Amino acid sequence: MDISMIVGLILLGLIAGTLASTLGVGGGIIFVPMLVAFFGFSQIEAQGTSLAIILPTALLSTVVHARAKRIHWGVATVAGIIGVPLALLGAKVALSLDQETLSKVFSVLLTVVAVRMGYRAWTLRPAASSPSIDRSGDSAGS
Repeated sequence: MDISMIVGLILLGLIAGTLASTLGVGGGIIFVPMLVAFFGFSQIEAQGTSLAIILPTALLSTVVHARAKRIHWGVATVAGIIGVPLALLGAKVALSLDQETLSKVFSVLLTVVAVRMGYRAWTLRPAASSPSIDRSGDSAGS
């Protein structure tokens, strides 16, 4: 790695970390396209690298949010238990696809997420007029 790539990766980490923590988006939404578009990674290399990057940042973020009592542990536990075997299956599927197909699938996913988030942002009512959501006792920090 040359110095320009190191500087670029540091900037990518700063941008992705800031956006992920500020906007609540997964770092992979930032890392994967940037690694492919600006650093010449293949789609599968970008996805694998992104997952490796996200591990330590997710752990740190989890600690910070847990201390602030902003984690719904019941949801996190169920999704985590289900997510582990499905992550293994997803990795196998990703490795079985050619780069072009994988890139297209990832692009469609990003587009769907962006449209959904944009629609939601434009249709949200001000917080003061929003009804509170009952999470059936699964409140943050429980």
